[in-house]
Amino acid sequence: MSAKDIYHTAVKNAFIKDGWTITADPYPLEYEDIELYPDLAIEKLISETNTQRKIIIEIKSFISPSLIQDFEKALGQYILYRNLIQLAQDEYQEIYLAIKDGIYETFFQRKSIKEIVKLNQLSLVVINMEREEIVEWIN
Repeated sequence: MSAKDIYHTAVKNAFIKDGWTITADPYPLEYEDIELYPDLAIEKLISETNTQRKIIIEIKSFISPSLIQDFEKALGQYILYRNLIQLAQDEYQEIYLAIKDGIYETFFQRKSIKEIVKLNQLSLVVINMEREEIVEWIN
C-alpha cells in the first residue's frame, strides 16, 4: 500500500460531514492476481430511491512541481481502478477522483485537461480542503 495523500483526512471528513459512511480506508480491490488499494470506499442511503449508493474514492493532491505528471499518474490509476472494478464485478461500481477545489478551478479548467477528462469519462468530486466540505460532484 502506498502512503496516504496529504488531503486524505480532509477528504474523509468532508464525506462524513455530508452523511457518507466510510466502509474501507483503504479499499482492497482484487481481481485475479492483482490487489490494489484505492483510498476510500463510501456508502450512503439515497432516501428518494431507498437504495444504497456505493463509491470508491481515489484522492489526489496535485502538489508536485509538474501538475501534468500528477495528472498522468492520477488518470492512469483511475482508469486501472475503473477497469478492475468492471472486471471483478465489484459491489462498488462507481469511482471518483477527489481533488482540491483550487486545482479544479485552475488546472482542470485548461481546455486540454477538460477534453481529456471528458474523453476518459473521469468522475470528479471537488473538495474544499480547509472547510472539509464537498463543493461539487462532476460526472
